[in-house]
Amino acid sequence: MSDRPRLLRALSGETLERPPIWFMRQAGRSLPEYHELRSRAADFIAFCLNPEMAAEATLQPMRRFPLDAAIVFADILLIPRALGQEVWFEAGEGPRLGELPEIAALADQVEASTARLSAVGETLARVRAELEPDRALIGFAGGPWTVATYMIEGRGSNREAARAYAYANPEQLDALLAVLVEATARYLILQARAGAQVLKIFESWAEGLAEDVFERIVVGPHAAIVEKVRAAGVTAPFIGFPRGAGALVENYAEGVPVEAVALDTQASAALGRRLQAQGRTIQGALDNLLLRAGGPALDARVEQLLGQWGDGPYIFNLGHGIMPDTPIEHIARVVARVTGCDVRVRA
Repeated sequence: MSDRPRLLRALSGETLERPPIWFMRQAGRSLPEYHELRSRAADFIAFCLNPEMAAEATLQPMRRFPLDAAIVFADILLIPRALGQEVWFEAGEGPRLGELPEIAALADQVEASTARLSAVGETLARVRAELEPDRALIGFAGGPWTVATYMIEGRGSNREAARAYAYANPEQLDALLAVLVEATARYLILQARAGAQVLKIFESWAEGLAEDVFERIVVGPHAAIVEKVRAAGVTAPFIGFPRGAGALVENYAEGVPVEAVALDTQASAALGRRLQAQGRTIQGALDNLLLRAGGPALDARVEQLLGQWGDGPYIFNLGHGIMPDTPIEHIARVVARVTGCDVRVRA
């Protein structure tokens, strides 16, 4: 039992003496060694698809902190690129995508897209070979709706154009989501077979959706992905993250057969306890801005989260990813409190 990763124990429903801890976007961003590594890549996509470099980025935070899980270094927009849409990253501005191809053309590329993402599988295999057996390895993909918003709008935004498209073109959106469900399921199967022990679906832009729309474009596609992955014989537990869904998180937990639901910063103590009582492990919901700010307020919130959810299956994490300018000392302080380990900060 001691060699079984703490994260897997929590995902199987165990209440542990202390929760497992990892951070979204822990691979890179705030670490100086990441920025040095990133400077050697031709561009961000080349970085993600270089197994040696991506494995190193994945492992860097594991060397600094006694985290219970590593998450593979990749990006949610590798799937549209693999399906044939142009994707690139503008320095200081983020992702850009070319014109949305015909959906039939995207559908024709689903099978080929998995082979085009094989580098991520190699990254996972490299990390699993080096990572200690009691530390879990997480694979992930973007939720179909979130990925679709980028494909439709061509960049990150407030998603108004994508939501308008969803209302004006429901059949086209459903067809696009169906393509993304199939491509995502294949991609996650690849990751599990390469060494990922946990699979996470990041629906980063689940906010602002009416209940019926949320059911159609978030709950339905996520349930379909899990079903397809399970049909392939993959048993790795799932974490679903419908960020910004508010009260609809409970609809999500009822409709999607994931082992854990990740909660964002607005999640109440009562909501988390209800999900635990319904048999779900919960994850989150420390504010990433509070982690950056540090100080007594951060210490108090960490204690509050441990107190309100520690009596059930719980994974300590953020409600969103680590901010790039988060002081390493703040990360170390939280990790030390949760794990009980002496975490020394190095330059």
